[in-house]
Amino acid sequence: MVRFGIIGTNWITESFIQAASKVEGFSLTAVYSRTAEKAKDFADKHHAEHIFTDLEEFAGSDTFDAVYIASPNSLHASQAILCMEKGKHVLCEKPMASNRNEVNAMIKAANENNVVLMEALKTTLLPNFLAIKENLHKIGKVRRYFASYCQYSSRYDKYKEGTVLNAFKPEFSNGSLMDIGIYCVYPAITLFGEPNEIKSSGYMLESGVDGEGSILLTYDQMDAVIMYSKITNSYVPSEIQGENGSIIIDKIHTPESVKIHYKDGTIEDLTQPQDTESMYYEAKEFIELVTQSKHQSEMNSHQNSLITATVIEAARKQLGLVYPADK
Repeated sequence: MVRFGIIGTNWITESFIQAASKVEGFSLTAVYSRTAEKAKDFADKHHAEHIFTDLEEFAGSDTFDAVYIASPNSLHASQAILCMEKGKHVLCEKPMASNRNEVNAMIKAANENNVVLMEALKTTLLPNFLAIKENLHKIGKVRRYFASYCQYSSRYDKYKEGTVLNAFKPEFSNGSLMDIGIYCVYPAITLFGEPNEIKSSGYMLESGVDGEGSILLTYDQMDAVIMYSKITNSYVPSEIQGENGSIIIDKIHTPESVKIHYKDGTIEDLTQPQDTESMYYEAKEFIELVTQSKHQSEMNSHQNSLITATVIEAARKQLGLVYPADK
């Protein structure tokens, strides 16, 4: 049994608990919130015995073994490092941190304290993404990776009315690329490694974060084209183009349909059955790492998280998107 504490009492934490509850070995025992009322309400709802409003006290508690962090992006690094220094394993919601330096510091803390650190990026642990990886050789030499994730944010309506919510505030290391563009970047890094060159463009909102953008990653014999947005919708699938065929992916963030279209006109359906609670697989992976005394995931590895953070930071700076955490 792996006893969990949580930081962040929001909808994403609700989704995580619902999915993780299906995993053998998951137990929620502790909740941290800045206010006792929120902590108690959340703990009562999910049958957690212990509540905390002091982060130091929470991190040092012996009531849990691992923590799921779903606080604002700008707080990820400091909270994760504090918990790891107290011997807690950390599953940190994506993006792992504000920038490369913070991710490096988190990895260092994980290694020094002999604990698991994993970025909670669900995509790369899903059965249908693993099907992509395992069948990639079938399309021959890969020449292009194309990923699109554009989802109009309900918070953007509030923004246009003059209310700037956390999703559009640079002080929380937020914006379109960090929120949903990462779902396009991380799979590219997992499949193809670190690019040789990064070029980005996009539209900056007056609040100081990006509303939408595009990234071009250049590799030795291929490129990766990425589109993301929180101010428009897109309905086009993503695609990996090879010389012998192309893999068509319905949704890059949560692939549920994966097919190879070969150049001779034939189609191979690679789609795998998958739990409707997509966060189940990240919870399962993390719990297995803890129980098997492994320190990092092969898919959501420290290296993949570090390269992703490096790419995103470089893309941000080309847009002129600099966070307080960068200074």
